[in-house]
Amino acid sequence: MARKLDETRRLQKRAEQVIPGGVCSPVRAFKAVECDAPFIARGQGSRLWDVDGNEYIDYIGSWGPLILGHADPGVLDAILNAAGNGTSFGASTPAEADLAELVIAAFPHVQKIRFVSSGTESTMSAIRLARAHTKRKYIIKFEGCYHGHADALLVKAGSGIATLGIPGSAGVLEEVSQFTIALPFNDTEAVEQAFSKYKHQIACVIVESVVGNMGCVPASGDYLASLRTITQREKSVLIFDEVMTGFRVAYGGAQEKYGITPDLTTFGKIIGGGLPVGAYGGPDDIMNLVSPLGPMYQAGTLSGNPLAMAAGIATLKTLQEKKSEIYPQLESLSAKLVEGVAAAAKASNVPVQFNRAGSMFTWFFTSEPVTDWDSASKSDTKAFGKFFRAMLDAGIYLPPSQFEAAFLSVAHSEDDIQKTIAAAKKAFSAAKG
Repeated sequence: MARKLDETRRLQKRAEQVIPGGVCSPVRAFKAVECDAPFIARGQGSRLWDVDGNEYIDYIGSWGPLILGHADPGVLDAILNAAGNGTSFGASTPAEADLAELVIAAFPHVQKIRFVSSGTESTMSAIRLARAHTKRKYIIKFEGCYHGHADALLVKAGSGIATLGIPGSAGVLEEVSQFTIALPFNDTEAVEQAFSKYKHQIACVIVESVVGNMGCVPASGDYLASLRTITQREKSVLIFDEVMTGFRVAYGGAQEKYGITPDLTTFGKIIGGGLPVGAYGGPDDIMNLVSPLGPMYQAGTLSGNPLAMAAGIATLKTLQEKKSEIYPQLESLSAKLVEGVAAAAKASNVPVQFNRAGSMFTWFFTSEPVTDWDSASKSDTKAFGKFFRAMLDAGIYLPPSQFEAAFLSVAHSEDDIQKTIAAAKKAFSAAKG
């Protein structure tokens, strides 16, 4: 059944008059799937309702933070109680140390942490800190890994191994991006070649252990262990970007799941319980370089905002207290959902591959396994778009791009999973047509 869209379209036209494209983040425009993006009115548990009254089972979860679902009562109470004492002070509050201690307890290598207001700030700051620590210029990132929109990280990979980054956005200067080396993900040999070519010049390697912005693509085999070995040997800083994976794929993030200890970790999403937040942390000897202790300057008026701290504390305390129940539940339901939809695709003779890491997952419309950007980019985005639109009309809210990970929350039920699989069976016929 087609969605009602009258109010949605009216609001979109209004927004386009005052906001570029009518959206405050490009993926919200739904251009990749060629349909009207909903304007959300409210959320509760696993569900969303838009301004036209359409109801959806939500698998975006605000792009990952809402592991407890929408409008969790404990999180809402914490926010309301904090707001009653004031919304921002530009000064220290006890809640900052409270949340810091919760994060540090879950990530053993982190001895100190600095809160910021976004994932972009966290990765940008961690890279600056790595350069301050090593006194080197070059950084390595990987194709398809998104670490926010800081200039040095918005690059395209050139042809060949260890080719310097080319700006991937207007306004990004080549003089800035020339020190970014963009390499294929899951390719250890490419990393070895880069370190050989730029010997004693690479400050850090930043990596998503489970990539979320070329779709969900986990690191393969011993790849992360190889990165750890190489960076230790070369005295380069290894940064795990756990903005998506922190407290998501395991309570202690991807580094707990894969048993690898980085030098620095960046955080976001879940640690703010749905409010704007980011953080970066590591051992004392590196973190003590951050001002006011050291020479690496980073600041922010709203860093450690009391509302975000309160929401994060409430979320992490719930996860901590119930982790023996929550993470097995997420694992079981995610597996049932992802494999059920994949089985529906196979029954309809639609070529689909799936990747999953805990409660992060993607169905790729391709017949080949997806392990990096090259293999992900072979996906049939037109077929995905047809599938997406059919699922949206059926009340299933998926990420509006083939190259974005989906997320499950503890608020999702067995009934949600079965309804989604049933909708997928019908949607795959639309993807074929």
